[in-house]
Amino acid sequence: MAETFKSATKENATQDITNFASDIYTVPSANSTVAIILGLILANKTTSVITTSVKLIKNSGDDVVLMQDVSIPNGSTLEVFQGQKLVLEGSDVLRAISNTANALDVTLSLLEIDNT
Repeated sequence: MAETFKSATKENATQDITNFASDIYTVPSANSTVAIILGLILANKTTSVITTSVKLIKNSGDDVVLMQDVSIPNGSTLEVFQGQKLVLEGSDVLRAISNTANALDVTLSLLEIDNT
């Protein structure tokens, strides 16, 4: 079993939550890999307030919204999980959007566990 700390980033998250271009991270499907999300930071790089949403696209088909239309003040960041952990399974996808084009940068910290 291999455990690897990783980060994933998304510059200028899109405005369409159904678009794969909104994907921040996809858990590898091989070897029963799981990922433990340790932190998710959303940064508003504009001079105006933006709203953001984060969604978990489950491989099992039960897609869930983790946060919906949350405001981030201009020039500020939002830490989404604040000490909580989220477990993702093989082929699960984490997505984020902003209501404003070219406004949202996303940084994800995770522990990926390959169960071979």
